[in-house]
Amino acid sequence: MVKRVSRLGGLLAAYQRRDPAARSKLEIFLLYPGVHAVIYHRIAHWLYCRKWMFLARCVSQWSRCWTGIEIHPGATIGRRLVIDHGMGIVIGETAEIGDDCLIYQGVTLGGTGKDTGKRHPTIGNNVLIGSGAKVLGPFRVGDNARIASGAVVLREVPPNCTAVGVPAQIALRKSERRAAFADSVDQIDVKHPIWEELEQLQRRVYELEMELKSAKEN
Repeated sequence: MVKRVSRLGGLLAAYQRRDPAARSKLEIFLLYPGVHAVIYHRIAHWLYCRKWMFLARCVSQWSRCWTGIEIHPGATIGRRLVIDHGMGIVIGETAEIGDDCLIYQGVTLGGTGKDTGKRHPTIGNNVLIGSGAKVLGPFRVGDNARIASGAVVLREVPPNCTAVGVPAQIALRKSERRAAFADSVDQIDVKHPIWEELEQLQRRVYELEMELKSAKEN
């Protein structure tokens, strides 16, 4: 019991640290749907692991109706997961989420078809997944990775990287010396690698035009 209370305290502290609108741990515990969804999932997952599938799905479906967050009872979730707002989040049966992750509303951790076995992504520790992002398939998103809002991730994301776009590409690589928490990241000024390539091509075309114009004048 003491261990569970300690874990709950750590979860509430994570919300308080990352949400400037949070006034107290009591407010977070009573009013934040992300906290409720995680608590309900702990119960549903406990039932799922003991093969009480119907009861597990009853709990998860009640949680979905109450919070707007759908987490399959079979999903594995680490400690201190912060779900910001959370409406529309879907987490599949074989999804795995590490510690200290931050997930915004509208995120899907799903599969790509009707395959059996492992078919949902594995999310490492300290990962941020932006609003509306879709992570689809049985691959790994490495520790300290960042998934930009609206990205569609269909393949592995290495640790300490930022993925953007549809389909997602690696836009930024950092060293392993990262800030302590997933929310400490610039979610606005990340350039898509294709845009950078187009800018380079544009500059090169301009330089060639200038060289051609200079040659004609001479």
